[in-house]
Amino acid sequence: MASPIVVEDRPAPLDATADPPAVFDGTTRLYTSYVCPFAQRVWITRNFKGLQEKIKLVPLDLGNRPDWYKEKVYPENKVPALEHNGKIIGESLDLIKYLDNTFEGPSLYPEDHAKREFGDELLKYADTFYKTMYASLKGDPSKETPPVLDYLENALYKFDDGPFFLGQFSLVDIAYIPFMERFQIVLNEFFKFDVTAERPKLSAWIEELNKIDAYAQTKIDPKEIMEIFKKKFM
Repeated sequence: MASPIVVEDRPAPLDATADPPAVFDGTTRLYTSYVCPFAQRVWITRNFKGLQEKIKLVPLDLGNRPDWYKEKVYPENKVPALEHNGKIIGESLDLIKYLDNTFEGPSLYPEDHAKREFGDELLKYADTFYKTMYASLKGDPSKETPPVLDYLENALYKFDDGPFFLGQFSLVDIAYIPFMERFQIVLNEFFKFDVTAERPKLSAWIEELNKIDAYAQTKIDPKEIMEIFKKKFM
């Protein structure tokens, strides 16, 4: 079960003119960007575990990011990054596991050995999935994306105790949905290619995820997604 729904106002992103927060003052902060799919993974995890009061969102304007972020917070100068217990942790897949293991709230990884093993395999595959999907934008997505989309479709048949990859909602779903959200819109809009065509499990998976408030609250306007992709890839 997800934690009770908390509807939050989104703080305005900090740009190059913004003052830094009081870094390492004991506050736990998630440095994020509303448009970054990697950061969205951690934001969803935070929401689902009901950590809105415990982990403060600090959104950055990635196009005009403040110098202090690289100098004082995270030398890698990327998002997401978590400030917790006097240290900074990066990398989205590491962070969703860290949040799940370190903070209270509903667990997002099953105890069952077979499910954990399959979950680990799917988390590793996430890299192949999004790299293939991005690369396809420079070619023909209708030819290049079916193998990775079919891999996910087939994976959704593995467990029948729910509509998600491991049956119940887990870190695996969180790892994939920010990318699927973007590619479903972009491939349909620019290439007239439907990622869910003849993939009933994938279609149902997206539909079920859209009912999860912790995720729905993190979605961005499809128009904004199209603008970002147009600038970057078209």
